[in-house]
Amino acid sequence: HPADEYRYYMLNKPKEYVTTASDPQGRPTVMEFFARVQLRMFPVGRLDYYSEGLLLVTNDGELANALTRASSHVAKTYLVKVSGVPSEDAIEKLRRGVSIPMGDSEFHQTRVRTGPAKVRLFRQGDNPWYEITITEGRNRQIRKMFEEIGHHVEKIRRVGYGPLVLDLEPGKHRELTAQEVHTLYRAAKLKQAADDRSPRIKSTGGRKPASGRAAATKTRKPLTPRKER
Repeated sequence: HPADEYRYYMLNKPKEYVTTASDPQGRPTVMEFFARVQLRMFPVGRLDYYSEGLLLVTNDGELANALTRASSHVAKTYLVKVSGVPSEDAIEKLRRGVSIPMGDSEFHQTRVRTGPAKVRLFRQGDNPWYEITITEGRNRQIRKMFEEIGHHVEKIRRVGYGPLVLDLEPGKHRELTAQEVHTLYRAAKLKQAADDRSPRIKSTGGRKPASGRAAATKTRKPLTPRKER
């Protein structure tokens, strides 16, 4: 695979799109946003149909596999709106880890304990928003975690993936900068230098990505939840 043909994109996935290349039910897929890219791209990991937010799309299989390996412990940060106000004891349970069902069937008895999570109140209200960071990626994990403490998840939006912070409006995508690709390689614990796979950057206008606290304050602002009833 020629190095200059590796491409790396950040997409702000809207809800009601499936994170696959095709869908037997005919629902829209995230790959429709990349119809003009003349390479076989694929999403890294998944966001479920009703979730939205940061999704990586690339044709670099080695990086994708490394990022999604359980042993990589890549942090993923979400904003989550829940029904009702959980008690502090309930939130502390999420921080320590809770037992959730493995499958989607109510008859599926196999359960697994989640790892420690970082959880903080993001916006107060009758249906508050929380910011939660986990290093696992089990199917519908965050929804199941909140169900275990008795609260239904109304909305979920991924705003961080490893070193990346979402800075796009829903349905928009952009290529990653070379620096962002380097940071992903480090997050994935890949020894191979990312220099060999520098992306062909056309859409970033030569700007350097913000880093650290500046990135969080600079990029989160337009993506915080709108005031809702």
